[in-house]
Amino acid sequence: MSVSTALSVGEAQARLHELTPVDVRTPGEYASGHLPDSLNIPLERVEQSLPELRQAAERGGLLLVCASGARAGRAAAALAEHGVPAATLDGGTTAWTAAGHGLSHPPGPVRAVWSMERQVRFTAGAVVLLGLLLGLLVHPAFQLLAAAIAAGLVFSALTDTCGMAVVLGRLPFNRRGSGGQP
Repeated sequence: MSVSTALSVGEAQARLHELTPVDVRTPGEYASGHLPDSLNIPLERVEQSLPELRQAAERGGLLLVCASGARAGRAAAALAEHGVPAATLDGGTTAWTAAGHGLSHPPGPVRAVWSMERQVRFTAGAVVLLGLLLGLLVHPAFQLLAAAIAAGLVFSALTDTCGMAVVLGRLPFNRRGSGGQP
């Protein structure tokens, strides 16, 4: 299996018995629903978990999963740098559920969790509004806050990274409820 392999939902479902699904979303997102028998190793912990991931890849291959496929692609690239092949689920859990497949949940009540992308959009928008309001009501220098967020969003788009997502991923509501971590 090559690094750039993106499996469709049908291909992944047919091969699920031979693959180890690894969900690279935050523990909070993972707790809101994940592929059956998947491990939760958030994207920022992938390189720290190389020994476990390498062993799993040798047993039959890795299937990296996130909400849309973007974080899984970044995880696959990071693993490829260390010689660990992995496939990604094309369209992520969104495509999985759209195809009529169910998600597993940890025992207890299902928590509604916003996706990381939605959390970033909300936080960026709130900080921009706050900067503009404070700039109008308190001091014009607060508008620099809005400019800093705008610069961060441009940098994020150019580098395909997101520092705000890393910070938000460390908040308690994104860390609790994880399961299946090696």
